[in-house]
Amino acid sequence: MSEILKAMEQRSSTRGYTEEKLTKEELDCLIRAGLQAPTATNRQEIHITVVNGDHPILKEIEDEKNLGRGIQDAPHNFYYEAPVVLLLSSERAFSWGKIDSGIAVENIALAAEGMGLGSLIIGCIKDALSGEKKEYFSSALKFPEGYDFEIAIAVGHKAVSKEPHEYSVEKNVTFI
Repeated sequence: MSEILKAMEQRSSTRGYTEEKLTKEELDCLIRAGLQAPTATNRQEIHITVVNGDHPILKEIEDEKNLGRGIQDAPHNFYYEAPVVLLLSSERAFSWGKIDSGIAVENIALAAEGMGLGSLIIGCIKDALSGEKKEYFSSALKFPEGYDFEIAIAVGHKAVSKEPHEYSVEKNVTFI
């Protein structure tokens, strides 16, 4: 089985990380994986903002997410204390940016798995980053002008393991 198919088969969402930081080489590899993803019309409009897990902006995003959901004292933050979070944004006016961001984040997740790292794809902060504080967060996260948050991914060394999810070809696939 090819390494990429093995990574797809073994990958699952990681919700617990060690305190070990990623190396520059690991981070560079993840960024390359995201930027190498195909984009509609080869637009290459995806922007990646890399945020260390201890950066105060992540606490602000967490607080805004929780406020919008009426949550107090969540047991974990949205990135489960991962040492790094990559936030993907794309051109607001380009209708394929959401799909392109999804492709890029999956490339990052598979690269992480192939490197023995854990990852968690994150969409739960979308409302916080597109709500009343949208401009503030866009500026703080240094999104390019005219770009909006699409999706994020937490990455780090696994402190917990989880079996990949089950699936059913019979239930989820139709052959015509």
